[in-house]
Amino acid sequence: MYQDFKDLLGTELPIIQSPMAGVQGSALTIAVSQAGGLGSLPCGMLSIDQIVDEIMAIQAGTDLPYNLNFFSHQPVPYDEKRQSQWQHALQPYFNELKLESPANSSGSSRVPFSHDIADAIEAFKPPIISFHFGLPEQGLLKRVQGWGTKVVSSATTVAEAVWLEQQGVDAIIAQGVEAGGHRAMFMSDDLTTQMGLMALLPRILDRVQVPVIAAGGIGDSLGVKSVLSMGATAAQVGTAYLLCDEAKTSALHRAAIKSDQSLHTALTNIFSGKPARGIVNRAIKELGPMSDTVPDFPYASIEMTQLRGVAEQQSSDDFTPLWCGQNTLGCREVSAKVLTKALAEKIV
Repeated sequence: MYQDFKDLLGTELPIIQSPMAGVQGSALTIAVSQAGGLGSLPCGMLSIDQIVDEIMAIQAGTDLPYNLNFFSHQPVPYDEKRQSQWQHALQPYFNELKLESPANSSGSSRVPFSHDIADAIEAFKPPIISFHFGLPEQGLLKRVQGWGTKVVSSATTVAEAVWLEQQGVDAIIAQGVEAGGHRAMFMSDDLTTQMGLMALLPRILDRVQVPVIAAGGIGDSLGVKSVLSMGATAAQVGTAYLLCDEAKTSALHRAAIKSDQSLHTALTNIFSGKPARGIVNRAIKELGPMSDTVPDFPYASIEMTQLRGVAEQQSSDDFTPLWCGQNTLGCREVSAKVLTKALAEKIV
């Protein structure tokens, strides 16, 4: 039932820690890998120098397999008209927080995988690389595979899974709609196509031959065992790690997760421009959750980050993206090593 994960991941346990940009660094990656799972490092918001530094830290902290995660979205040009409309919509909040008008900037802190990044990491020959929002172009993909690196990507629909298999991935992550953070959608922006994991997983398993990893709403060993019994090769867990000692989750974010506020999550595009699941706060209630005014990914984050910075100084999470899945019951304030082993209890 569970025999394939060791061939795929090279790990002792069929547990993958979901890469969570903004709330973790290499410390969490190392802890999970040392515990027998596959620790992941989110690289989509890091500079090339930061990526290299983090890989070096991982390799200094463990000789066990790890996963590097990258965005593979197609960048779109900065649209001054749409950005101006977004700034106008947010102006009342800038006034309230006594901030000057939004600072114009076409820069982005979220960049897709590129040959420049590949140049920097090639010498490390990372064992596994996962992609979000599809895959890079074929030449770049083949380059990564030429290192002997296994390639994994996320699918939110059967059509996406079939396409990923056709491109030659080693495994597919079936991302149920329960999952926290950004939806991996890349073939459609229609949220009505998004399915819960229990419906999505068997459908993908029925249509592809490569290993399938289950993600979304998995928070304990019972959840892990359930998806493995359905045919998944491994389980990817994110939200449950948010309170771990090695996570960089902020005090405001931790407080929201531990409160009844976490009972209400929603898919929203107001923080980045792409749908992502987070705990509902003031910004989501008043602006969204889904807004047609929002600029394309990732430019919506420019102004929201400015508001967030000031609000958080006032101990307010009104403008903070509180990324979180629907199931917080597995969140524990322990070492990620302890949590990883607990997730695999009585399974292997």
